[in-house]
Amino acid sequence: MEKKNIDWSSLGFGYVQTDKRFVSNFKNGAWDEGTLTDDAEVRISECAGVLQYSQSCFEGLKAYTTEDGHIVTFRPDLNAARMKDSCERLEMPVYPVDKWVDAIVSVVKANAAWVPPYGSGATLYIRPYMFGSSPVIGVKPAEEYQFRVFCTPVGPYFKGGAKPITIRVSDFDRAAPRGTGHIKAGLNYAMSLYPIMDAHRNGFDENMYLDPATRTKVEETGGANFLFVTKDGTVVTPKSSSILPSITRRSLIYVAEHYLGLKVEEREVFFEEVKDFAECGLCGTAAVISPVGKIYDHGKEICLPSGMDEMGPVTKKLYETLTGIQMGRLEAPEGWIKVIE
Repeated sequence: MEKKNIDWSSLGFGYVQTDKRFVSNFKNGAWDEGTLTDDAEVRISECAGVLQYSQSCFEGLKAYTTEDGHIVTFRPDLNAARMKDSCERLEMPVYPVDKWVDAIVSVVKANAAWVPPYGSGATLYIRPYMFGSSPVIGVKPAEEYQFRVFCTPVGPYFKGGAKPITIRVSDFDRAAPRGTGHIKAGLNYAMSLYPIMDAHRNGFDENMYLDPATRTKVEETGGANFLFVTKDGTVVTPKSSSILPSITRRSLIYVAEHYLGLKVEEREVFFEEVKDFAECGLCGTAAVISPVGKIYDHGKEICLPSGMDEMGPVTKKLYETLTGIQMGRLEAPEGWIKVIE
């Protein structure tokens, strides 16, 4: 299979239209069989539920070329399960988990020429999403839905290596207690756009959101979970019912415990503790881990001992181990790698 004639090393993290995408429609109480299509356009009513009341959710995962030349995806069953949770919370019909994974496989297979080669630093980003497509004028769920999957080749999130970033403690709340912070709803990301752009305008890379009830505990950023390392090498991640259960975070925790032999704690993390940590990172699909070097808190600076030059030693080991598993350089736990071809 001949690859597309692309300068893979020059790819950014943006949208490039590929050949095929998957589309399935929910109507009269059932999903159709779905199909691959060349058509990248979405046509819906001006009164569609997604446009009126933001009834939508999405996922993000990647396909890789491994060291031995296989195309694989990483733990797609967990993305399917998380979208199931999102759909149930938003009163949307669940797309069956087995068919969900099959749709991912079919899209990657149909776009195999777009999967970057091993060693290029690039990957194929896969975006499954669902939205209310039928007209809705009263405040209620739509009656019809569309589930779609497209993919796009992307370069490494950090060109030239992951340099530590500077974040600030936000005055905004990311999610309400007992709200929708634990699901991947589009509306969560819409409300985070002003805070992140405001952070950028003021010279910061990201926001640190605290719990909205007491504003004493660390939750997450607009699109990633936190991971901390104590001075004695313990890996700590915040536990809260209003943060998104990151698949990358869960995988890193497993790697820390079972590959690196580190002690792991998933617990409430009080902001007062942050100054005592040795390392801090933001974990998610796009970058795997973004190291944090400095946290700004309303005029006060917290400088992590790991510094602003490179990832801390524990964070780096976690990053290298997980990416080694994804790229086939290290043996993966059973069920983590879905071989496509």
